[in-house]
Amino acid sequence: MSKVPFKLPETRSWREIPQQVRPRAMSREGRRRLAMRGFRFALGAFAIGLVGWGAWEISSVLGENPSGLPAAAKSERVRNLILVTDGVLDKTWLAKTLALPGDATLMGLDLIQLRSKVLADAQVSSASVIRNFPDTLTVRVSERSPVVRMMAQSGSESPRMFLVSRDGVCFEGTGFDPAMVATLPWIEGVRLIRRGSSFVPIENMSAVADLLASAKLEAEALYGTWQVISLAHLGSDGLIEVYARGGMKVTFGTNEDYLRQIARLDLINASTDATRPLRDVNLSLGSQVPVAYGTAAPSLVGPMDGPEHAPSTQPLIAIPQFSNLPH
Repeated sequence: MSKVPFKLPETRSWREIPQQVRPRAMSREGRRRLAMRGFRFALGAFAIGLVGWGAWEISSVLGENPSGLPAAAKSERVRNLILVTDGVLDKTWLAKTLALPGDATLMGLDLIQLRSKVLADAQVSSASVIRNFPDTLTVRVSERSPVVRMMAQSGSESPRMFLVSRDGVCFEGTGFDPAMVATLPWIEGVRLIRRGSSFVPIENMSAVADLLASAKLEAEALYGTWQVISLAHLGSDGLIEVYARGGMKVTFGTNEDYLRQIARLDLINASTDATRPLRDVNLSLGSQVPVAYGTAAPSLVGPMDGPEHAPSTQPLIAIPQFSNLPH
């Protein structure tokens, strides 16, 4: 075998190396990008480690306490009930409504079910139930206010009094001052329709509520004589009939401002001779007000209904015993 001598390349100076093959020095922007890449990598590694540590801690806690709750929160019994309301309901009503067992714990309560119990009372229009650790249950409610009252009877049961709110909801009423309730007029000429354990709201009650509020504000003395409000012609003709103490009947129209009608009634009442008591006043026809008196005075209307035809001061409304309406 012949041997070929190895020849070292000739040494060339730096200047003799072509410029296109020289290693380039890294620019400032390149060094910055390289540093940022390293920082992001370190930050990602730290985040992964942090998540892993958190998962391990949660696993350890759940292993000792499957519910993940402090032992005090799990075992603390409900010791305080707080009721926050804009009406007249009290803590006794709340305790009776919720009917919590003596050993009930705060975390063992079903708040949705408790709220449903509170809303089952039609006097309550809205409600919220809140846990306040360690041992307090807070219930906030907004209540309906009555504008009229009614007597209703179902079958052979004894008649019961209901209160009716502005939105037409009927409820038995808890906590109201009996003296205040006694000032509310009765209503008649309505139908009560069952819906489960409650009733379908009475229609057009907002119109009645507006009339009563206007009368109480502008002519409280007149309002104090109103005993029965008839809604028999409200839905069909837009008329509200008021029967006052002494047998006077006043008809209001829902298409005209109540304050103007009340002002006319007040003026007519003030100018009436005591020897000729008003029996029928129709305010629903505008500025021309037909009036009938208790004696044979000229009248713009035909024979009127006498006091014997006026509703009872406690008109009785029949409640159907059965209804196919859904709950």
